[in-house]
Amino acid sequence: MNNMRTKLTGLVCTVALSAGAAAQDGPVPVEIRGEPGNFMLYRGGEPYHIRGAGAETLGDLESLAANGANSVRTWRPGDGSVLDIAHELGLTVALCIEITRERHGFDYDDEEAVARQFEEARETVLRYRDHPALLAWIIGNEMNLEYENPRVYDAINDISRMIHELDPNHPTTSTTAGMGADLARVIQQRAPDLDFLSVQVYGEVFNLPEMLAEVDPEMPLMITEWGTIGHWEVPLTEWDAPIELNSSAKADVYRRAYEEMLAPMQGRLIGNYTFLWGQKQERTPTWYGVFSADGRSTEAVDVLHRIWSGQRPDNRAPLIAEMRLDGMRADESVRLRAGEDYVATASAEDLDGDSLVFDWRVLEESTATQTGGDREEVPLELNGLIADSGLPEVSLRAPSRPGAYRLFVYAGDGQGHVAHANIPFFVDES
Repeated sequence: MNNMRTKLTGLVCTVALSAGAAAQDGPVPVEIRGEPGNFMLYRGGEPYHIRGAGAETLGDLESLAANGANSVRTWRPGDGSVLDIAHELGLTVALCIEITRERHGFDYDDEEAVARQFEEARETVLRYRDHPALLAWIIGNEMNLEYENPRVYDAINDISRMIHELDPNHPTTSTTAGMGADLARVIQQRAPDLDFLSVQVYGEVFNLPEMLAEVDPEMPLMITEWGTIGHWEVPLTEWDAPIELNSSAKADVYRRAYEEMLAPMQGRLIGNYTFLWGQKQERTPTWYGVFSADGRSTEAVDVLHRIWSGQRPDNRAPLIAEMRLDGMRADESVRLRAGEDYVATASAEDLDGDSLVFDWRVLEESTATQTGGDREEVPLELNGLIADSGLPEVSLRAPSRPGAYRLFVYAGDGQGHVAHANIPFFVDES
């Protein structure tokens, strides 16, 4: 298969599976079968259709399983407890061996450093290779982001070969931020031992067929991150603040991405993991997580629940239609004068008839410049600027200090669900 491994060799046996988990306390063999355009992942000799998401905290796994998922991907192995908890919940794990990125200062020409990293990866493989929840090994995350030295893929290939020597039961992959012909060629030439390639896309998911047309069709593929439109892909205000979709618009992106792009490409794709089952700060506290910081689920969770289970949840998240500040939308580059009062409104509804309670907050605009999901600090919240915060229409006093800010609104249904939206605004001197 053009120097790419089509199938793992080694032990293949028939096992009894329950809710996607192994019935015995040992490794469950995983392999890729098929031919170009018609690949399929097999686990324990049976076809395995991934219904998965990426999660960063162990507390997210119970809700992931409860919503119909059968697999989780990680960005690091941690202490391995993710495998134990996933196994108890009937989930499999695509476990990431974290290797250091060039943009974080690692030199892939430093042979001693590369050798140390290899040994650390080897220890991880020896520790977890026989766990029954293990589905696949991910060697590094988005190692192509801001990279220059292609020897990173030599290192990835060496780790993949080592894995295949120590663990004949689980395939290997490495994830990329997007894809192009040049990158695909580098990986194919330098990391031919990988069993499949994993691509991560956001707004570009709607250009997936064109993107993958540049990738060798004999290379099995997985989408290991997909979700809302990325903060680098959206329109900006006059002061370069990215304009975030509200939670209902995001839910529609999730639905369309799956129905229009991912589902029709089964066979070309052997699985997908959505991003992010949980919450994180990345430009805003609401951009990528499908939960709020206090653990309430958004409409995107309802969409994923239906994708994974075929049914809608018993109680759904609220919908949000529009948010305005001083009568303007986010894309109108709202400017306010310091210390003056303005009206903010939000239009939301709950299809289950639950009463909605609103919560409004003002945060300073993020000044983060990190890339690739690197850790960011939550911007400072300003208190005492909003009157009657529990209502859909409030009075906002513009901060006294000129600069960039963002107004958030959350509409909760009292049932553990929430809708949200935000508007970036700029305060000028009075």
